[in-house]
Amino acid sequence: MERTHLMRVATSILLAQEKFNTVVVGASHTELGDDALFYLGESYFYAKDYLLAVAEYDRLTRRMPFSPYVESARYRICQSYVTLSPKYFRDQTYSEKALEKLQEFIDDYPSSKHTVAAQDDIKILRNKLSQKSFESGVLYMKMEEYKAALLAFKIVTDLYYDTDYIDQTHLKIIEIYIHRGEFEEARNHFESKQKNIENLNMADLVNAWFDQGRVFDRIEMK
Repeated sequence: MERTHLMRVATSILLAQEKFNTVVVGASHTELGDDALFYLGESYFYAKDYLLAVAEYDRLTRRMPFSPYVESARYRICQSYVTLSPKYFRDQTYSEKALEKLQEFIDDYPSSKHTVAAQDDIKILRNKLSQKSFESGVLYMKMEEYKAALLAFKIVTDLYYDTDYIDQTHLKIIEIYIHRGEFEEARNHFESKQKNIENLNMADLVNAWFDQGRVFDRIEMK
C-alpha cells in the first residue's frame, strides 16, 4: 500500500514537472514566466532533485531579478545546498557552497523571515567544517605528522574560531608543541589561550605537562 502511494506521488511530480516545463518554454516572455520557473524548481525540490531545483531557481533569479519570487528562490537554493551537505568526513564542496549562498542571502535580505533559520544553518555548517579540520589534525597526530596536524588545527583557529572545536584545538596545539620539545611555544600558546583550556577544565593537567615535560592523560596525573 505504501509503495503504491509513493509511486502515485512520484508520477504526479513527474507530470507536474512536464507541465511546468511546457509553460516555461511557452511563457518565458510573459508575466507567467517567473511563476512557471519557480514552481518547476519547487517540483524538483520536493522530488529531492536538488541540483535540478537549484538550476531552475538560479535561472529565475538571473532572468527575472525583479520577480517577487526571487527571495524565495534564493532561499530555496540555500536549502538545497544545505540538504546536499554530507557528513563531516566526506567532501565538503556542497557545505562550502551552502555557506556562500546563505551569507549572500542574509546580506541581501537581512529582514527576511528566513534570516534566523539561515543564521542557524551557517552555525551548523561552520561547525561541520571545523570538525573536519579538527579530526584531520587528530589523525595526523596519531601518525606523528605534527607539522600537518598544526596546519589542520590552524584552519580551525583561523576560520572556525567560533565553533565547538576551538577549545579542543588549542589544547591539541599545546600537545603538539610539547611532543616536539618546543616548550616555549607551548607555554606561549597556553598563556595566550588559557581561557580556552580552562573551558575544558584542563589547565591543571597542562601545567602538569609542563612540570614533567611530556604529555599524559589525567589518570596518570592521579
